[in-house]
Amino acid sequence: MTNWSSMHERVAAYLRTRRALGFTLTIEGQQLERFAHFAEQRAHQGPLTLALAVDWANASLTPEGLGPARRLETLRPFAKYCQLFEPQTEIPPARLFGPAHRRLPPHIYSSQELKQLLAATAALSPTEELRPVTMHTLLGSLAVTGLRPGEALRLQDGDVNLERGVVEVRKSKFRKPRLVPLHASTTAALAEYLSVRQRCLGLTQASGFFLFDNARPITGDQARHAFQRIRQQLGWDKPETGCVPRLYDLRHTFACQCLLRWYAEGVNVHQMLPQLSTYMGHCKVSDTYWYLTGIPALMAIAAERFELAAATTEEDQP
Repeated sequence: MTNWSSMHERVAAYLRTRRALGFTLTIEGQQLERFAHFAEQRAHQGPLTLALAVDWANASLTPEGLGPARRLETLRPFAKYCQLFEPQTEIPPARLFGPAHRRLPPHIYSSQELKQLLAATAALSPTEELRPVTMHTLLGSLAVTGLRPGEALRLQDGDVNLERGVVEVRKSKFRKPRLVPLHASTTAALAEYLSVRQRCLGLTQASGFFLFDNARPITGDQARHAFQRIRQQLGWDKPETGCVPRLYDLRHTFACQCLLRWYAEGVNVHQMLPQLSTYMGHCKVSDTYWYLTGIPALMAIAAERFELAAATTEEDQP
């Protein structure tokens, strides 16, 4: 039995238990702390109730019901934990507000757009210091490796082995470390970046690989802010059609470009997909499908292959 006197104590107990099992729960933990604060403001007493959960979900400012759905998704495992000790706990039904995750159509960068993106980093201020070079190398690395932005930003010097031409991703999603082989041109670009970094900062060993002028690793917010500045500079912040390009879309672009290259080389794509899945750090191939988008080049290949298959079928008919 427990003697929880507040929702904050329930949340603290839940987070201690999950984190002891190896779960980070950074964003989920913040959300649950906000929920506990909400319950305190409402002077709620006793176990979690469905009414309290729904009120907190409806307080989300995210439009189109996505915010409420995600809030309930966060509460459900917490409620199940509490119910083990307090049977009166009410678990919010799944999908009460619809799906909690919806796929935003990604922007698949063309080769010309990637060139424009990298060239635009030179205008980031202060132009004579490390920031433009860091963003140029970071964006280029994301485009050619398919790393998650967070994975790239968490890299340490020791994770980048330029002699072997490989990056070790230690802090990956699902705590699944992996080795990412690099093309020779990518290895050369990273080596050049380290030389520039040392000239600017005089560091032989730093607390992170991608640094700004204060010699500190770039945070996710700083990377997104710099990317937004570049996007505005290029006039991409208000596209006439499609979605606004995102930093994460470089990963989608990498996956699509891999398929295009394999088709051009005549490779058996179905046999190669498991390798791509492993390279991108996915637990199963179906996760990789999430990144494959029907861009015109891929759709043209699909249409050609369909027509060929249909013609073959007609020839086989008596």
